[in-house]
Amino acid sequence: MSGTPPVGVGPHPEPWPDDPRLDPDLLAAGDRRNVVDRYRYWRQEAIVADLDRRRHPFHVAVENWQHDFNIGSVVRNANAFGAQAVHIVGRRRWNRRGAMVTDRYQHVVHHPDVAALASWAAGESLPLVGLDNLPGSLPLERHHLPERCVLLFGQEGPGLSSEALDACAELRRISQFGSTRSINAGAASAIAMWAWICRHSQPSGQSSAG
Repeated sequence: MSGTPPVGVGPHPEPWPDDPRLDPDLLAAGDRRNVVDRYRYWRQEAIVADLDRRRHPFHVAVENWQHDFNIGSVVRNANAFGAQAVHIVGRRRWNRRGAMVTDRYQHVVHHPDVAALASWAAGESLPLVGLDNLPGSLPLERHHLPERCVLLFGQEGPGLSSEALDACAELRRISQFGSTRSINAGAASAIAMWAWICRHSQPSGQSSAG
């Protein structure tokens, strides 16, 4: 019984395409990376440059006070949904395993505390929108996210810190119908970014004020 077929593509047939975006080593050896077919054989810096031309005008931020293992999933989701950048607040070190190497293609920025994030966001005229299941938060399915914003997530367990809540211009919650109080930041970030896409992104992937 044969095993699972390898991911990606093998060596490119010669003669190779004359395209400066392509990596000769990948053309020769094959490309088994976790990238969409559009980027097969592309250099890493060429992929980032192409993504930079198409990223959406929202950012994602997540607090990192306890080395939350969900941060890797947040980065991976941000890459999938075309976020401008991921901002990690608190500890600089984070578990990259869950990112599945998407951090190579996604801009990741560090802020030492919430005040630093809030100062940066104010300078960019980007409101902080907190995602947490708290009194006073508005249901995400009935209250659209701003087109330009920073989606801010807390940690597994404690959720958003008091400093983060004070810095937020708006609060949203993801409606839940079971017995658990919350879902983890990885799952919450995917839902929130999908909600942003449903409101502001056209089928072609082009951003729209909607």
